[in-house]
Amino acid sequence: MTDLVIIGGGPAGMSAAVAAYDEGVRDILILERDEGLGGILQQCIHNGFGLHRFGEELTGPEYAWRYEQQVRERKIPIKSRTMVLSVTPDRVITATNEEEGIFSIEAKAVILAMGCRERAKGSLNIAGKRPAGIYSAGTAQKLVNQKGYLPGKNVVILGSGDIGLIMARRMTLEGAKVKAVCELMPYSGGLARNIEQCLNDFGIPLKLSHTVVEIHGKDRIEGVTIAKVDERRRPIEETKEYITCDTLLLSVGLIPENELSLQAGIALDPVTGGPIVDQNRQTSQEGIFACGNVLHVHDLVDFVSEEAEIAGHSAAAFVRGKLGADRDISLVTDGKIRYTVPRRITQGKDVTVYFRVADRYRNVKITVRRDGEAVYSVKKPRTAPGEMESIRIKEALLEGAGELKLELEGERD
Repeated sequence: MTDLVIIGGGPAGMSAAVAAYDEGVRDILILERDEGLGGILQQCIHNGFGLHRFGEELTGPEYAWRYEQQVRERKIPIKSRTMVLSVTPDRVITATNEEEGIFSIEAKAVILAMGCRERAKGSLNIAGKRPAGIYSAGTAQKLVNQKGYLPGKNVVILGSGDIGLIMARRMTLEGAKVKAVCELMPYSGGLARNIEQCLNDFGIPLKLSHTVVEIHGKDRIEGVTIAKVDERRRPIEETKEYITCDTLLLSVGLIPENELSLQAGIALDPVTGGPIVDQNRQTSQEGIFACGNVLHVHDLVDFVSEEAEIAGHSAAAFVRGKLGADRDISLVTDGKIRYTVPRRITQGKDVTVYFRVADRYRNVKITVRRDGEAVYSVKKPRTAPGEMESIRIKEALLEGAGELKLELEGERD
């Protein structure tokens, strides 16, 4: 029996492990399917990481190394190149690696930190064949930054998530010509700083309310047809435009990696695709916690580490038998706010609620209603879907509550 098993050795898994160790848990095991720790950060060689956690700008590998050092200093055991095959509701983990074959581990507590994956072309229903030259943005990033390969020289990017924006700049710096970044929505899904630094600084056009409607080419992609879309996101025929290219990068969303969560019988949020959790990051299965991008996709890795600390502290308390619950409050939203993390509050203490909005708004007022009555509000100048927001709900507002509803008032920006 192992006290705590953490699945995933990226920034979330490492931060959770360090937090649990510092709370007194010594019997910890990290399972990581890659060759080493760090997760996706190892291919993110650009800077911009660590401003919140370390007060300085770091590259992805530098940020990961800060946490890997902490894991190594505490001598927390790691099984790398280990694939977890299943997790049961009673916390039995089945995994496999080259040295041990298939093996099982019983855990007192489990933290899920498997991260997320990219949506593939198959989910987009774009007309055309399947020629070479179509990559997810993350795959292209790994090819360029870790393998030393340039996927192509004339590039169109579909989707303006942060990975797509960053790869627009990266491909340009490597000598490629990025002809356009097309975004289906009327706003970008990336951080404002990335739009400025990755597109505007390099004169790369961002075509909002545009999508790729056809891929041309048989063996290798030769070009794409793009079109503007109407309010119902349907292509407008007379706006079609052909762009020659030898590469199409897809940055069309990230999906929490939750096959193991489903196997464990964990309830998933239909909006985020990640587990429904309380303020301790405990899922619907007792003793199983979730943090990082497996829970909901974050915009900054600093927030991943912050959230993972919560999961690590909570898992440690569970192992010691000190994770109590004295209430059950549901958090609901009005639609303008897409989702909240947590979705449930089970203890009477101050809670930070993270959320994302459904559109761009200005002159924003966020109101918290307790069983229908407005009990708290806060104003924000602007909100955008690509940026995480948060509010702090004080303990006094939780007394006697059965439901808290977050509502947003504001003008579309």
